[in-house]
Amino acid sequence: MYKSPNYYRILCNFFLVVGISSCGSWRLPEIKGSNFIFGSNVTPIEKIPAKPDKPTTVYIQGKVEKQVPLMKQWAYQINDSTGKIWVITNQKNLQKGTQVVLRGKVSYKSIPIAGKDFGEVYITEE
Repeated sequence: MYKSPNYYRILCNFFLVVGISSCGSWRLPEIKGSNFIFGSNVTPIEKIPAKPDKPTTVYIQGKVEKQVPLMKQWAYQINDSTGKIWVITNQKNLQKGTQVVLRGKVSYKSIPIAGKDFGEVYITEE
């Protein structure tokens, strides 16, 4: 019995449609409401150490809250709902409210005043 190529196309399209529609209820474990995370390699800001003992590269994701122009760079304050951190970058087109994913090295700058350390952790984008 010979079957026409149209029969196979119809059968393949049927399985394609059924397969796609059955995937509609899948939820990735990394998707968390308004704090959408692309993958497990994104570090929540609250997990970044306040005084890193060695240079560490991290990915962060969050919303741009503030922007400050520097000499030849920009500083952006990023909020991911677990915390806020400043990121130093060459990008000058990040607008307030924009969702971003950035990769950079975690650093700490000590600012001693009257015997106390008022330093802050920040990220320099790579």
